[in-house]
Amino acid sequence: MDDIVDWSELPLELWPKIGKSLENHMDVVRFRSVCESCRSSIPLSLPNSPSFPMQIPQPMNQSIETVLSQATVFVIEPSFGASNLEPLAPSSKGWLIKVEESKNHSLTLLSPISDRKILFPHGATSPMLWNLLDYRVTELCKSYTIHSRLSATVSKVVFFPNSPWIAVEDSMACCIFLEGRLGFLKHGDEKWTLVDDKNFFYDDVIVFKSQFYVTDKWGTISWVDTSSLKLVQFSPPLCGFGNKKHLVESCGSLYVVDRFYESEPPRRWNYVGRADRDAAVEFFKVYKLDEEWGTWVDVKNLGDRAFVLGKSCSFSVPAKEITGYQENCIYFTDIFNVRAYNLEDRSIVAIDFDPCIDMSLCPNSSLLRIGGQNQLRNN
Repeated sequence: MDDIVDWSELPLELWPKIGKSLENHMDVVRFRSVCESCRSSIPLSLPNSPSFPMQIPQPMNQSIETVLSQATVFVIEPSFGASNLEPLAPSSKGWLIKVEESKNHSLTLLSPISDRKILFPHGATSPMLWNLLDYRVTELCKSYTIHSRLSATVSKVVFFPNSPWIAVEDSMACCIFLEGRLGFLKHGDEKWTLVDDKNFFYDDVIVFKSQFYVTDKWGTISWVDTSSLKLVQFSPPLCGFGNKKHLVESCGSLYVVDRFYESEPPRRWNYVGRADRDAAVEFFKVYKLDEEWGTWVDVKNLGDRAFVLGKSCSFSVPAKEITGYQENCIYFTDIFNVRAYNLEDRSIVAIDFDPCIDMSLCPNSSLLRIGGQNQLRNN
C-alpha cells in the first residue's frame, strides 16, 4: 500500500501555484479559509484586478456618469448532515441565487431569471445570513448591467477577462445596443467603438472559450478579433425564422435558442429610440452547433438540463440537482413575467415565483416581494 501523504506537508512553493490556478473569487476565499498556510500563500486578488461597480463611458454621452455592475449566480448546496439547517428547506438539492455588488458595497439578491430585486419585509431574516461552512457554494456564471441616468441604451453587455489574477487594464467589454449594433470597449477607452457598423441585427453576445461570440437575427455566429475589431464567422447561418436568437453555453457546447413570438414586436430604431416591446412567446426551437462539421443540429431534448434565458445572461443547469427546475425546460420572461416552456410537449406554464426562491428562505414572514410587486405564497 502506498504511503498516505499529509497534504499540509506540501512544499511551501506549491501553495501559491495551486491558489493562483483558481479563477473566481469564491474559490479563492474558500482556499484561503482552509488553513494558515493557504491564507498566507495568496492574497484575495491582485490590487488592480477588476472591481465592481466599474465606471465606464456612457454610450450616448460621455459626460454622464455610467457604471458597469456585476452580479454572480451561485449554486448553494447543503453539506453532508446539514440538509435540515435553516433557512433552507430540507432537501438534498441545491438552490440558485443571484447576488449583485452595489455601489455602497452591500449585496442585493436578484431573481436569476428576471433580475428583479428580492425585497424582504421589515424584520424578516435575510437568507444571505448563512453559515457557509454548512453549505457548498459554487459560482455558476457572472452577468453585467450598465446603469446611468439616461434610459437604457444597451440590451446586453459582457465583460472579459474577470479573474482575481488579471489586471483591470487587460479587461474588455462587448455589448449589444438596443438598435441591434455591436459595441466594443477596452478598459480606459473614452468611448465605445462600433464593430461591423453595417449590421443592425445582432441579438446576443456571450463569452465562450475565452472569446466574445455574437449571433445575428439569422443565427450566424461570429467571434470578435479584439486586436483588429473584425468579426470572424464561426458558423453557417442558421436561417431560423424566430424573432430573437439567444446564445447558451451548456456542458462545453454552444447552443442557439430561437424565440418565436405570437406576433412581431416593434423593431428597434436608434440609440435613443424605444426598446423592443416584449411580446408573448409562442414557442422556442433549440439548435446545437456541431463544431467539427460546421453544421447545426436540431435539438429535440435537453436531457437533464434546463436552460435559463435571463435578462442579463443565459445559462444551463442540471435540473435534477436544482430545486424548482424541471429538465428539458426553458425558463424565460415575456409580457406574462416568468414562464417555463417544455420542449417535449411545447407547453408553457406561468411561474408565480422564481423556482428557487421558496418561502422557507424567509421564515419570519408570509410575504416576500420581488421588484415591488407582492407575491403571496402558502406556507
